[in-house]
Amino acid sequence: MTAGRIFTFWFLIFTFAAVYYFMERAKKGNLPGVRPIAGLAALDEAVGRATELGRPVFFVPGRAEINSADAAQTLAALEILSHVAEKTAAYDTGLITAVAAPNTYPVAQEVVRESYLKVGKPDAYDPDMVQFYSSEQFAFGSACLGVMMREKVAAAVMVGFFQAESLLLAEGANQAGAISISGCTRLYQIPFFVVACDYTLIGEELFAGGAYLTKNPIKLGSMQGQDLAKLVSVLFVALGAILETFGNHSLTQLFKK
Repeated sequence: MTAGRIFTFWFLIFTFAAVYYFMERAKKGNLPGVRPIAGLAALDEAVGRATELGRPVFFVPGRAEINSADAAQTLAALEILSHVAEKTAAYDTGLITAVAAPNTYPVAQEVVRESYLKVGKPDAYDPDMVQFYSSEQFAFGSACLGVMMREKVAAAVMVGFFQAESLLLAEGANQAGAISISGCTRLYQIPFFVVACDYTLIGEELFAGGAYLTKNPIKLGSMQGQDLAKLVSVLFVALGAILETFGNHSLTQLFKK
């Protein structure tokens, strides 16, 4: 085995074991508690507000391709889209989904269609609920602004991978008078969302969306196992820092194996 990878290998095995254990535990009914996440809890409020006003919900699942390095954010956004589409179907509320990546477009269409089918309203589904605008960054942003203003959207949900268009979209939602919920993992964009949106999912809160909204035992168990692995990592770092401070290099040597 390559030097410097032994400890990493065994820690990976520990992570897999923890995830498997908590998944099995959750499937037996021992669901872990999940702290309230304001941005996710506000989704129902946002759809309800749009229903009361008779105006549509605007959803943007980021700009990343479904097979790119940032696909995890897109997949997390599509899980949240599924929940929002179920609510708009149940309340007969308008939904506009803006897509920037060509290969995300058919997936988003299928997610929305399945959501309407799940609620028992397949006839209410319209393929135009999912629209492809442009793969060009600012052309996409401009198209979103135009739709938000023309349709006078009551709620704007912008979660996934974003770049410089983040503030453009957030300010557009504000100008349209919409309640805005955003989320991404890029440190460069999170500050723009925080100052310009009503609610923001920061970092891994985005990835917790599917488990938080669906209460799926497997997803909740997986999240709990990953959290345990992160906690152990933090403890290792803290213990290593203390030992190094007092001249003990044993833990550092262990990491190098």
